[in-house]
Order: sequence, then structure tokens, then C-alpha cells
Amino acid sequence: MSDDNAAPRVIALANQKGGVGKTTTAINLGTALAAVGKRTLVVDLDPQGNASTGLGVGPRSRERSTYDLITGSASASDVIRATEIPNLWIAPASPDLSGADIDLIDARDRNLRLRAAIDPVGSEFEFILIDCPPALNLLTVNAMVAAGSVLVPLQCEFFALEGLSQLLRTIEMIKKSLNQKLTIQGIVLTMYDKRNNLSAQVAEDVRGTLGDLVYQTVIPRNVRLSEAPSHAVPALVYDQNCAGSQAYIRLAGEMLRREGVALAA
Repeated sequence: MSDDNAAPRVIALANQKGGVGKTTTAINLGTALAAVGKRTLVVDLDPQGNASTGLGVGPRSRERSTYDLITGSASASDVIRATEIPNLWIAPASPDLSGADIDLIDARDRNLRLRAAIDPVGSEFEFILIDCPPALNLLTVNAMVAAGSVLVPLQCEFFALEGLSQLLRTIEMIKKSLNQKLTIQGIVLTMYDKRNNLSAQVAEDVRGTLGDLVYQTVIPRNVRLSEAPSHAVPALVYDQNCAGSQAYIRLAGEMLRREGVALAA
């Protein structure tokens, strides 16, 4: 038996810029990992709650949320719920998360709340994916303190590298002061348009700068990926054969190889 059941791989998906495919990556990467038998938890830490909606948990069905985890008013077992996808669970978000910075301003352990909350259930999962808000705030700090690594979805656009440098500085700062084990799991290029020369140029620049940190798999700009959330299902369920779904299946395979996780025979 492999040792990948001993402790979960906790990965924070982070980018302070919105609209880069972060939540789409959390939902579909989580679904792809679950599809190959990996017990996977998606922790929705974005007040917008898009990962929750995208996995079929509507706003009226979130009696307990990750806000309750952060504030200590509920345990992880109270918050986590199964999705309709085998091997995939969700800890849903609520708009109350937007006030977490203020609510916890005087708490001495405010940066450690999420780690303390998910540690007791960690052994139940092989992967925990934390969908961070599009900001470098207390919630993102909590995610990075709880995580072993950070996966950065990076849109193929002109200012991509400029924003990335700020995020990498934040990761390094948290590593020095709060979580010495934190690493960069990888960079995933998203919204790649093969008809656009700029996408190719950005990809070349990012690979030239960051080398092997950048995944070989790129996520294309794809209509079916955009449509799936409105149906409250991952793209892999909505249309498994579309280019976006196939890219996330490849990304999951590449991640498992990178993490040294064996697939069941």
C-alpha cells in the first residue's frame, strides 16, 4: 500500500487577481482527482462561494460554512459535506467570510485558525484543495499556513508575471514567518488561446522565468468550462470530452506524477 493515505496533500490555490480560473481549477482538478479514486476535499475560502455553487451546494444549503471554521463556531465535521461526485467533498463558503479580517483582528491565533480546524479530519482525505479569495488577506494567509504547497493558476495575459511576483513574495514571507514547510506546488497557465500570439508569448516568458515550476498542461479558453458553473456541476460532469475537461484530466495526472502518488492498478 502506498503511503499517500498517511497525511493529506494540502494545496492552496491562490492568486490575488480575480478572473484567472482559480475556482474553475479547484472544482475540476478536485473532480479529476476524485475520478481516479483519490478522496478529495475542496475547502471554499472565497466569500463569493463560487466553488460551493459549482459543486452543487447553493447559498440556501450552507447552514454551516468555512466562516464557522475560521471563527471556531463549528468543527470541520459539522461543515464538510459530500458532493454528488464520488470521492469528492466540499466545505462550503458564505458571504460572512468577507468580514473575517475584522472579526478576528484581536485573535492571537488568527493566522492558524484554518489549520487547526482541518487537522482533525486530515487523515480522511488524500488531497485537500483550498480555494482562496482573490486577495492577499487573512483568509489567504490562513490557507497558506494550513497548506503544504501553493498552486498558482496564471492567466495568459500581459500583466501575468507582474502580479505573480507579488504573490511569490507573499509565499516566501509566510514560509519564513508562519509555515516553514510551504512550497510552490506549481504554476498552471489558464485561459490559453492558441489563436492569440500573446498567449504563446506569455507562456514562453513564464516558462523562461520559472522553468519546471510551470506545468506542461495548459488550460485553454473554453466555452464549456464557462458554461458548467451555471448548471452547478464541474465541467468534467457537464462535458467530459470538451477541451477544458480533457486539460484538467491531464493536469491531475501530471500533478499525481509530480507528487509521486501512484494510481491504483
